[in-house]
Amino acid sequence: MVRQNVARRAALVDAAIEVLAEEGARGLTFRAVDARAEVPTGTASNYFASRDDLLTQAGGRIYERLQPDAATIAASLAGPRDRDRVTGLMHEIVDRISAFRSGYLALLELRLEATRRPRLREVLTERIRADVEANVRRHRQTGLPGDDTTVVLLYLALNWLIVERLTLPDVFGEEEAHVLVSAAVERLLP
Repeated sequence: MVRQNVARRAALVDAAIEVLAEEGARGLTFRAVDARAEVPTGTASNYFASRDDLLTQAGGRIYERLQPDAATIAASLAGPRDRDRVTGLMHEIVDRISAFRSGYLALLELRLEATRRPRLREVLTERIRADVEANVRRHRQTGLPGDDTTVVLLYLALNWLIVERLTLPDVFGEEEAHVLVSAAVERLLP
């Protein structure tokens, strides 16, 4: 029987994200999640039907935690609709995602694992596609410069910059990464 305590389930999924980031997909066991969540051994197995279920829920939870809060969204809508606004938004996104280092590293692990697990691939494809579509839709609604392709190209370029910053931080230092974000916007929105 799978338990339904929502707060406990969220804590276990958050612990799974941390385990994925620290130990990789192979290290993600119910026992490791229990230890990370500081709950009695056997707790995670009461909340998740299988390891696949845990992986899938972790994939969904990462995107919940990466979403900007209402204040950030409101601030993004304030001010002129120009390239400087887009540059500011791109810096905010890179900083917010980089601040959730374990989540992004866990997402990289899940992406690799999704090549072997069809249900996880479905969940991640659905979440990532929805995220890209929401970004394009929000961009259109706000009247910012650039078209749909501009949004997708920024998404692709900045995601790889984030990967570099989180996995090999000495390739591009913080200041250089900042300059690269600004340059990407400048070149895509001349």
